[in-house]
Amino acid sequence: MNPALTVPPVVGAALLDDFSLEMTGKDVSRLEEACDGIPRGTRINITFLAGEDLGMRLEAARAVKRLGFVPVPHISARRLPSRAALEEFLAGLAEDGTAENVFVVGGDPARPEGPYEDALALLRTGLLQSHGVRHVGISGYPEGHPAIADHTLWSALTDKAAAIGEHRFGGDVITQFGFDADPVLTWLEAARARGVHLPVRIGVPGPAGVRRLLGYATRFGVATSASVARKYGFSLTNLMGTTGPDRFLHALARRYDPERHGTVKVHFYTFGGLRTTAEWVTAFRQGDARGSGDHRGG
Repeated sequence: MNPALTVPPVVGAALLDDFSLEMTGKDVSRLEEACDGIPRGTRINITFLAGEDLGMRLEAARAVKRLGFVPVPHISARRLPSRAALEEFLAGLAEDGTAENVFVVGGDPARPEGPYEDALALLRTGLLQSHGVRHVGISGYPEGHPAIADHTLWSALTDKAAAIGEHRFGGDVITQFGFDADPVLTWLEAARARGVHLPVRIGVPGPAGVRRLLGYATRFGVATSASVARKYGFSLTNLMGTTGPDRFLHALARRYDPERHGTVKVHFYTFGGLRTTAEWVTAFRQGDARGSGDHRGG
């Protein structure tokens, strides 16, 4: 056991209470394989990707609900071709009883494919509440965004948080993943200082191959310097191994202060698969309960 990686069991366990997971519309069979290892009632976000159709997105939300979890369908503003497309999606969710929780995001396209420029535009349509949405998730970027200036990101976050309050939604913030707890904690304090007091789900990559993690990090502008890599627990010169977020979570748990950082939970990006992530969470929590430290992959 590495003493530097040991945290009080109650602290480590608390961060993983009510964790959430992410899947794509194509992952229904993988969720079925992993479901026995995931606590019932877990929130499972369903991404809104190019190449998926309405039927696939609705079916994924139905499957999440059928298996005993809470579906959180994503709505990508710039991918919506029309107001009618948004209404059709929301109406389908409402009919299936899967509309209560959604996550709104601007989305990847540089130019909107329809009338919605960003997530705030979706919040202001009035369509979410009229279709039974009660809880809205929004995005946060502790390390910034490669295509958006920091001042714009902060303005968007505070405006979205205010809109959630104005429309009387429940809400939370889900952050982009990272490998270093320091900027996450700094960002949390800055968000609270700006009046954003929603619960924050810290984005964490589930265990996955180092090469895959670095590929996603490059895509999303996540820092991967040699010092950050060593801190997280992988080497930039050996990309063949796999690694999990053990060190990251322990660092977060050691320095997390509810008075300064507010309510914090964990959201897993399942780059290495739903089942692998679920099994890792179980092993990590069991190891933490025993007071052990590092559970990384090779």
